[in-house]
Amino acid sequence: MKNQSSTNHPGASIALLRPCLNKDLWDHAEPQYIAAQQKAALQHAHAHSFGYFITQDSAFGNLILPVLPRLDPE
Repeated sequence: MKNQSSTNHPGASIALLRPCLNKDLWDHAEPQYIAAQQKAALQHAHAHSFGYFITQDSAFGNLILPVLPRLDPE
C-alpha cells in the first residue's frame, strides 16, 4: 500500500526544478529566461501565422499579443 501513494501522485517524488540559489541571482536569471521564451514564441507566431504580433506583458499571462495593422483610409 505504501507504493500506491506514489502511483496516485506521479509527480510527488520529483524534486522542484528551481535551484536553491541566492535570491538576487535567481531574480537576475529569471527575466533572461522569460525574454528567451518571448523571443521563441514571437518567432513561432511569425513563422506560422499571417498576423502581426508584439511582445507585451498581459494581465492574462500571454507572452505575445496579436495586433491588427492600422490601414490608411483611401
